[in-house]
Amino acid sequence: MDKQNRIVAGLTFISLVALVVAYFAPIWWVSLTAPNYPPDAFPDGIRIHFHFDGVYNGCKAAGKGTRMASEIIQKDLAHDDERYNPITDAKKDVDKGAEGLDCVHEMNTINHYVGMFPIATGAPVEKPLAKFFFGFFAVMMIAFALPMKKARLAVLTAGFTAVAAWMIVDQFVLGHLASHVDSYVKEAGTFFKEPDKIKVWGDNVNSISKIVIFGLIAVMAIVVAGVAKIRSFQLLLALVPALLPVFFVITYAGWLWFFGHNLHPWGAFTVKPFMPTVFGEGKVAQFSTFSYPYWGYGLLLVIFVCMMLALLIRRKQLREGRVE
Repeated sequence: MDKQNRIVAGLTFISLVALVVAYFAPIWWVSLTAPNYPPDAFPDGIRIHFHFDGVYNGCKAAGKGTRMASEIIQKDLAHDDERYNPITDAKKDVDKGAEGLDCVHEMNTINHYVGMFPIATGAPVEKPLAKFFFGFFAVMMIAFALPMKKARLAVLTAGFTAVAAWMIVDQFVLGHLASHVDSYVKEAGTFFKEPDKIKVWGDNVNSISKIVIFGLIAVMAIVVAGVAKIRSFQLLLALVPALLPVFFVITYAGWLWFFGHNLHPWGAFTVKPFMPTVFGEGKVAQFSTFSYPYWGYGLLLVIFVCMMLALLIRRKQLREGRVE
């Protein structure tokens, strides 16, 4: 039994390390290629990286120390709709090469001409709250590794209390929720010139974020109560973090659908609503699109494999009555 507990602890520790690294890692990448972006200047096309906390520049030669762009581009596009053509005038960007090019900004420019929202407006609730969910998962994983019920409950109670306090202070006391909503409204207004409607969107982001924050605190209480009352409930402490790769793909695909099916008439080109490519290669107008998991997603798969193995061992211990 001691050997099994050590294996469970070891697998959980590997998962915990992978969890921490995955939060800062690029999980998925997307690239657009076209004749006006020649491979010698842009070997990966116009490429962006999706992280849990935002979207970042994926161009290889993005300048010294500036490989990652800020998640939210705080400036309007410098091109006037009537004078700028993304097909012919892209040569200006090619002339300066990939170095110094902000591919998030560049892809926003391209998407703008089919009436698509700026990339940073996607997942406005999930991105700023992701760090708290990762804290929630980390506490569950540490508690799962402990074979004794009292120690498990103590870790859950202390850990969840710390995460809840961190979340309340960060979002409300320090005002990060309000500043995030302001940034969201500003970014949405980059292309969409209907301030009244954008204000409603900002209010929705604010309201839904509050529901998610207090909902997560309620879930923490349910988890503690469940582990205290039901022996097999502890298996959820491993199962929920293990499903992170599934959660990411569902969320990612859902937002791609939203972007592709909520095009606006200010686009210079008319494109029928479409489902952007989730995995593999696609085609939109003259652009080829590529969408694939990156090395951060491999870390999520490591978490899945390790936590599922640990879950099976713990499940066997529960059946044999060798664990509290």
